[in-house]
Amino acid sequence: MATKIRLQRHGRKNYAFYPIVIADSRAPRDGRFIERIGSYNPNTNPATVTLNFERALYWVNVGAQPTDTVRTILSNEGVLLMKHLQGGVKKGAFDEAEAQRRFDAWKAQKQQATEKFNASMAAKKESDAKARLEAEQAKNQAKAEAVAKKKAELAAAAAEAEAAAHAEEAPAEEAPAAE
Repeated sequence: MATKIRLQRHGRKNYAFYPIVIADSRAPRDGRFIERIGSYNPNTNPATVTLNFERALYWVNVGAQPTDTVRTILSNEGVLLMKHLQGGVKKGAFDEAEAQRRFDAWKAQKQQATEKFNASMAAKKESDAKARLEAEQAKNQAKAEAVAKKKAELAAAAAEAEAAAHAEEAPAEEAPAAE
């Protein structure tokens, strides 16, 4: 029986999530499976992956073939690296403790890179928010200046009209008084 490690599609239209299952290669995609070893949810940012590491490693070691997407997930989780290291132990290249040390070093490096990426994304998000705020404040300032200028022009026009009205009244009043 040829077994595959693959994704089963669940969820609704445009909002799918995927259980990671071990299934006979002849079974339908969403049909019968042997064991569920995890899940993959691409709807979150970043995508959420839960995986039973030991069971995934067991199935890879007994010959289950992962699909391309599942191979990427297993690689990112370190299952394929651990399989590779166990192969080195079987060949006698190094012992189990050295394999575990190498795996732990890889895991720590990966976690550090993830934390660095998350920190840079948070800093970028913060700087973008700051830039948007400054742009909005500049826009508001320009709009306030335009409104103030328009009000000043209206006030000047009103003052000129009032001065013109007083000028008309004043000669009319002064003319009879001069006679």
